[in-house]
Amino acid sequence: MTTLTAAAPAAERMPEIIRLLHETYPDAKCELDFNNAWELLVATILSAQCTDQKVNQVTPALFARYPTPQDLAEADIAELEQMIYSTGFYRNKAKSIQGAARRLVEVYGGEVPADIKELQTLPGAARKTANVVLGNAFGIAEGVVVDTHVKRLAQRLALSSETTPEKIERDLMALAPRGEWIDLSHLLIFQGRRVCDARKPNCAICTISHLCPSSLV
Repeated sequence: MTTLTAAAPAAERMPEIIRLLHETYPDAKCELDFNNAWELLVATILSAQCTDQKVNQVTPALFARYPTPQDLAEADIAELEQMIYSTGFYRNKAKSIQGAARRLVEVYGGEVPADIKELQTLPGAARKTANVVLGNAFGIAEGVVVDTHVKRLAQRLALSSETTPEKIERDLMALAPRGEWIDLSHLLIFQGRRVCDARKPNCAICTISHLCPSSLV
């Protein structure tokens, strides 16, 4: 049997990359704290250009104050901005989550829709956010979440030569079985946060370095 190397085509390396990352991170999951689809939607919007850790510090008080979309739809915008200030871009984020709350109340009876096209009609919910909510709140695999970590690792591992999240997602969807789409993003994000740092990847402790063309450079 031929041993897989970094020189093998992406389609041949991908199953082994997924297997090894599952072994390395058996508990890989979304690191945003949430109790339901509504809380995950808000947390994901707040996580733009902000760490999950910071979002998790903000959301308990936020959801205690505004537990439902109806509550947040009627919130005083200045108070809302103050509560999410530390997540950055607080004005835009406040506008987005209140806009999403109002649309949920007006169009969906206050329930988060389990449909990727309907989710993307909510303010602040582009495809990445929709994928996060569908995969983690509903267990529905419509695509692969491509954040900065997934983008970086997809390129370093030569799983995609594309530069836009949409095209990288398409490449990853073609390489991985649908049953792995949700986990794949968690696995790559865990690897990106713990090993494959943007500035200084720690190839010496990487369990998939032998399958990574970038580790040879």
